[in-house]
Amino acid sequence: MAAERRARRLLSTSSFWLCCLLLLERRASGAAAARSGSPPQSPGSSIRTFTPFYFLVEPVDTLSIRGSSGILNCSAYSEPSPKIEWKKDGTFLNLVSDDRRQLLPDGSLFISNVVHSKHNKPDEGYYQCVATVESLGTIVSRTAKLTVAGLPRFSSQPEPSSVYVGNSAILNCEVNADLVPFVRWEHNRQPLLLDDRLNKLPSGTLVISNATEGDGGLYRCIVESGGPPKYSDEVELKVLPDPDVTSNLVFLKQPSSLVRVIGQSAVLPCVASGLPTPTIRWMKNEEALDTESSERLVLLAGGSLEISDVTEDDAGTYFCIADNGNETIEAQAELTVQAQPEFLKQPTNIYAHESMDIVFECEVTGKPTPTVKWVKNGDMVIPSDYFKIVKEHNLQVLGLVKSDEGFYQCIAENDVGNAQAGAQLIILEHAPATTGPLPSAPRDVVASLVSTRFIKLTWRTPASDPHGDNVTYSVFYTKEGIARERVENTSRPGEMQVTIQNLMPATVYIFRVMAQNKHGSGESSAPLRVETQPEVQLPGPAPNIRAYATSPTSITVTWETPLSGNGEIQNYKLYYMEKGTDKEQDVDVSSHSHTINGLKKYTEYSFRVVAYNKHGPGVSTQDVAVRTFSDVPSAAPQNLSLEVRNSKSIVIHWQPPPLATQNGQITGYKVRYRKASRKSDVTETLVTGTQLSQLIEGLDRGTEYNFRVAALTINGTGPATDWLSAETFESDLDETRVPEVPSSLHVRPLVTSIVVSWTPPENQNIVVRGYAIGYGIGSPHAQTIKVDYKQRYYTIENLDPSSHYVITLKAFNNVGEGIPLYESAVTRPHTVPDPTPMMPPVGVQASILSHDTIRITWADNSLPKHQKITDSRYYTVRWKTNIPANTKYKNANATTLSYLVTGLKPNTLYEFSVMVTKGRRSSTWSMTAHGTTFELVPTSPPKDVTVVSKEGKPRTIIVNWQPPSEANGKITGYIIYYSTDVNAEIHDWVIEPVVGNRLTHQIQELTLDTPYYFKIQARNSKGMGPMSEAVQFRTPKASGSAGKGSRLPDLGSDYKPPMSGSNSPHGSPTSPLDSNMLLVIIVSVGVITIVVVVIIAVFCTRRTTSHQKKKRAACKSVNGSHKYKGNSKDVKPPDLWIHHERLELKPIDKSPDPNPIMTDTPIPRNSQDITPVDNSMDSNIHQRRNSYRGHESEDSMSTLAGRRGMRPKMMMPFDSQPPQQSVRNTPSTDTMPASSSQTCCTDHQDPEGATSSSYLASSQEEDSGQSLPTAHVRPSHPLKSFAVPAIPPPGPPTYDPALPSTPLLSQQALNHHIHSVKTASIGTLGRSRPPMPVVVPSAPEVQETTRMLEDSESSYEPDELTKEMAHLEGLMKDLNAITTA
Repeated sequence: MAAERRARRLLSTSSFWLCCLLLLERRASGAAAARSGSPPQSPGSSIRTFTPFYFLVEPVDTLSIRGSSGILNCSAYSEPSPKIEWKKDGTFLNLVSDDRRQLLPDGSLFISNVVHSKHNKPDEGYYQCVATVESLGTIVSRTAKLTVAGLPRFSSQPEPSSVYVGNSAILNCEVNADLVPFVRWEHNRQPLLLDDRLNKLPSGTLVISNATEGDGGLYRCIVESGGPPKYSDEVELKVLPDPDVTSNLVFLKQPSSLVRVIGQSAVLPCVASGLPTPTIRWMKNEEALDTESSERLVLLAGGSLEISDVTEDDAGTYFCIADNGNETIEAQAELTVQAQPEFLKQPTNIYAHESMDIVFECEVTGKPTPTVKWVKNGDMVIPSDYFKIVKEHNLQVLGLVKSDEGFYQCIAENDVGNAQAGAQLIILEHAPATTGPLPSAPRDVVASLVSTRFIKLTWRTPASDPHGDNVTYSVFYTKEGIARERVENTSRPGEMQVTIQNLMPATVYIFRVMAQNKHGSGESSAPLRVETQPEVQLPGPAPNIRAYATSPTSITVTWETPLSGNGEIQNYKLYYMEKGTDKEQDVDVSSHSHTINGLKKYTEYSFRVVAYNKHGPGVSTQDVAVRTFSDVPSAAPQNLSLEVRNSKSIVIHWQPPPLATQNGQITGYKVRYRKASRKSDVTETLVTGTQLSQLIEGLDRGTEYNFRVAALTINGTGPATDWLSAETFESDLDETRVPEVPSSLHVRPLVTSIVVSWTPPENQNIVVRGYAIGYGIGSPHAQTIKVDYKQRYYTIENLDPSSHYVITLKAFNNVGEGIPLYESAVTRPHTVPDPTPMMPPVGVQASILSHDTIRITWADNSLPKHQKITDSRYYTVRWKTNIPANTKYKNANATTLSYLVTGLKPNTLYEFSVMVTKGRRSSTWSMTAHGTTFELVPTSPPKDVTVVSKEGKPRTIIVNWQPPSEANGKITGYIIYYSTDVNAEIHDWVIEPVVGNRLTHQIQELTLDTPYYFKIQARNSKGMGPMSEAVQFRTPKASGSAGKGSRLPDLGSDYKPPMSGSNSPHGSPTSPLDSNMLLVIIVSVGVITIVVVVIIAVFCTRRTTSHQKKKRAACKSVNGSHKYKGNSKDVKPPDLWIHHERLELKPIDKSPDPNPIMTDTPIPRNSQDITPVDNSMDSNIHQRRNSYRGHESEDSMSTLAGRRGMRPKMMMPFDSQPPQQSVRNTPSTDTMPASSSQTCCTDHQDPEGATSSSYLASSQEEDSGQSLPTAHVRPSHPLKSFAVPAIPPPGPPTYDPALPSTPLLSQQALNHHIHSVKTASIGTLGRSRPPMPVVVPSAPEVQETTRMLEDSESSYEPDELTKEMAHLEGLMKDLNAITTA
């Protein structure tokens, strides 16, 4: 119990302190919100506080050494811990797969092995640290520059010199600026310790002041930058005793202008020499500097001035004055002080609601003036109508939306550096309504005043609160079509009007008003659409605009207030643009003048001013142009060259500095020259104007001179060129003729080079200004190189190994070239191995674009990760097809990572591979990529079309052909056109479709002794190809004629009907059907079949003997081999094809025709013509089909009359077609009795022409490819068959004269029955669908038929037969009603 009480007391105490902690936290957050100027949180709203998220450490500019490691520090604080990433030059680094760069646990970037070469600098650049917290946002650090110290390179080296005791001396050792910290000196091969007398200048130069005898010796400077140390020339410094004579006072080292950043140190060098020994003093802006009492000003050895911890006040002009009592000399230099960006006011965190407007303030200073940009969650903020830069640096966000939430950073940047400061924006949710009634929507919202830039809205109180004294209102508005909505609140409760300012003229806005009471916000009013008026009353142009330059980089612009009457001017916008460009910049100004800094020197700019009032921008002023002041050139003259004229003169030639570096009008050039042996004795010559050469005369014979040139403007002298040397002649030589032949020429061949050496001509009295070396394989005129007259040898590079070169040498002067001297040499064979091959391209892909175009893309692992080609490599793409097998490769070169291969064959498989070549190195072929071009319609017709008559069947012909030469895809079928009129329109030709890629087809039932014309057209998945030329064929004359209506179709003697009990090649799906209905249909059909068979048997017995013999002979020739195998008990029960719900044939869709019977031709027709057939009994479906497959020797047999419906532009519904007669074929044998023969061969009229004698069989490919549902009925007994023969008509068969026909049909319609195939197209006109076959079983075996006839004759009397016929008619009507429903 005691333990329980202690636990309760502990729990209550903890709860108390927890409540106190939460209360303190709420007060703290409230105070923070108040400090940030944000609205206090409403009661009941969720507590959201600003999350501390900032950088603890930001990267700084770093100097690294090649091959060493480097680190860029970065650390950010947040809860939860942020994710740190790095950007280099604005692109995120993939540190996961980088083996040299890795991310340290604190977020710093560690580079293990800095890579740096002349052409590959992957590590040097600008780095930025990016910190991200998933639920908060992203902040970016300042940008830090990583510089990699280059290879040690001396721009000047120490030279031997002498110094008098007590005087000063300097030893130059100038290296690239980033290596100065790594320079040290050695005296007599021992490290030199620096002190008050010995000092190293920032350039690396060694200054020795107050020289003593111990200072004499050998000196050299060393650069140690991580690799092997690099040594300068070792020179001797001689210390001479005091000669007790005076010498001129000269500067050994003068100060030069300097730029430093606040906080750095500045050294202004100044070293003078003379006797007596001079003293050095300094002045700044005409005021003497006290270097003894100042802590920041120190006088170094020799007199150089060092200023530590530079401030802005240190900027100015410094004068170095050297005085030795006899004379005084002075030199001056400018010190410019710059300052990194600093924040005078940083952005603060802000709470806000949606639709509000906010401003992030940011005030910075720096020198030069920093530019400011804003970043939101790591992405640059692009100014727009809703994100604006106001008051030069502040960011204004209008109409807040939820996505605006996050971290905003103000980034200031100038030439010295950059800095960032950020703040967080939190979008608060509106407080949920408390218990109580909310106001309804304000009523009658109208725009009572509409102007160009503002709209005044008024409304009435909500119906729920008629008085509305304690109700406030918020007006939400947005531009039409913009999702971002802004809000304006009324100033006091009960006020029912508001004026929306700062709108755009002639713009449509959408307004809605919402009321709030103490319980929360109510309903919104209906949107109100209002368009502002067009702009009026804009300010005029500002008068008296003037612009004048104030420095080489700044221009001041002034103007006056525009004419009155246009409203109060709110501010001005100053636009300026550099002449010759089209990029105009602008700045907001509130006064009547402004100075633009950071401009280019001696560059012309144009300026204009636009005044703004409450209506918006006014009329712009005219442009005024002004040029910034000139300055000294910032680059030296170019292309300095020397020409020795004679023993006492040299001509100097040069070109002006680059135009962008002249910084003004070049007024002249300063030429300085000196003897190489006395470098301190410099002579200066001034060249005025634009002259680009100067003759220097009065020189000593056979003496080497150094020359340099500097450009001048009115502001002073620019930097000079490097010293260039030339030596005068020993004597004045003859230059009235060309030099003589060189006295000797020697060659020494190497593998890829030849070293050529020579001696000058023997006659030394003729001027030689140089030598011309010509060389080439077999001829010396391929290449020519000219060298200086002093040179005695030259190495010819980049030659081919094992090659015979001819070399010529000629001396030349200004008159011309002398007599050549010839020599030949064979380069040595290549003994070193070939360069290592390059890596082959990877990821080769083939993208098919069309039937003849494929795009090949690949990647190159030897390129950088961004896959940018910067060298001279190229790629070779090769491709071929394997058909035929001996096809040769085709090649093409590309300089990018993709290539478009065109001119390919359609539907052809190609293989592609790529190799890369760079100089003499090549890769192996890449792995192959394959691609098959798209198909194209056949572009050539079928070829070798032949037509032959079938042996023993004069009415049947066989058409043979070969596939098109240019099939351009898999052939899916052919269409055979034939006609008796070669000039008939193509739509009047008869069409025979052939499925698959078969190359033969049979057409039967043609008219004897008639010329036919045949054309064939191939098709693939893309469409139809061209037709072949017409082929003529005349059918043979008749060898015998059959009786009228007695001709049977040509069936082969080996034709076999389906075996009893066997299924069709196609499956026979049976639809589910109600068992009672199924039984009724089967019984009805069976009874009808028995009755009809009996009638046929009686009818057949009355035929004459002669006619019976003729028919038996015909049946024997046709069906003699059609014997059924097996008996009735071997067969399967029938698959009935009548659905029990819809009572329709499946899967045939409903057709406009009442009784569609489908052919078994699976090729879609281009027409939906319907074959005219007998329509006397619509309820019966009779289509006899012995086999879907047929015999191989009789592929695709059909009749011309049966194909009459294929004729284009013909459509005949079933129930409107005239009757036709068709002969029904039943099997017969040679041994059957007469009555059976009559039963087989007697003429009778089949309803609907159902039992067609056309057998449309298909090849094996067709059969397997067409899965068409078929109905199978066991043919072993008449009761099992759906085929119900009709009662024979009393009169002979006749033809309807109104039957539409063509000449092809009419020729045989006079004597023969039309054997038609009834075809119903599924769908409507214009939609071509393949017809579906209906297979009806064959007749039973002959023996069974005979037996059944005998039974029927003994079972039925005439009266009973009459009753059965009447019953039959009733059943047929019922069946017709069922099937047609």
